[in-house]
Amino acid sequence: MLSFDDRRKLPSLLLIDDDLVSREVTATVLTLNGYMVHTAETGAAALDLLAGDGNVADVILMDAQMPGVSGVELIGKLRAQTKARIIVISGSNPPKEVGAAADGFLLKPFSADSLEKLLGGAKVSASGKASRLGAADPVISKETLAQFRGMMSPGAVREIYVAVITDLNKRSQQLEAAIAKGNSGEVRRIGHAIKGGCGMAGALQAARIGALFEEASGESESNQLDNRMALLADLRAATRNLERILEAEITT
Repeated sequence: MLSFDDRRKLPSLLLIDDDLVSREVTATVLTLNGYMVHTAETGAAALDLLAGDGNVADVILMDAQMPGVSGVELIGKLRAQTKARIIVISGSNPPKEVGAAADGFLLKPFSADSLEKLLGGAKVSASGKASRLGAADPVISKETLAQFRGMMSPGAVREIYVAVITDLNKRSQQLEAAIAKGNSGEVRRIGHAIKGGCGMAGALQAARIGALFEEASGESESNQLDNRMALLADLRAATRNLERILEAEITT
């Protein structure tokens, strides 16, 4: 199933795995099947991400054994920061106490179908409400991609999305600086630019996040800061998802 399949609404994921190959392969497979995937290399990195927004993911997939905080200790710390469902993933059966503390277990390597079956065929986010990101948004518009492929060479199509990714990385840095300074006008301006550029390229997840940055908010300053930092994490995850699609689907 391609990543731009827009027929399902899936929970957003946080994948915690210290093994680079396992983490990237799993994230790529899940992204190609329509999931919005955040990744963390360690338990500490995951906790830092959740400290910015405990609702960053509906489901957490965590490796059973990692350096530093892991196992039951990590599950306890995750539960203190999020209401997300916690699924242990491992190449062998995890210790009984870890399995008992988690909400489920998947044996590596696992498929997107196995995950969906474990989650009960969930078609909406685990929180029961629409994701801030719009989890139904595919990474890339299949219509826009088809138009590009009809007008130019595969290499030229790839160059477009390389440019989009480069621009997103630059604008993420700009957003981080603007948010730190409390410059709401600059945040909205950058969000508008992301919405427009990514919209033209059919990068739907990133375009959606840009639109959310652009929207004016009547919330308190502290809530605005929390929400914008959470959106920034989402933007970086969307950029990584686009990179995965570039490598897996858009080749020269």
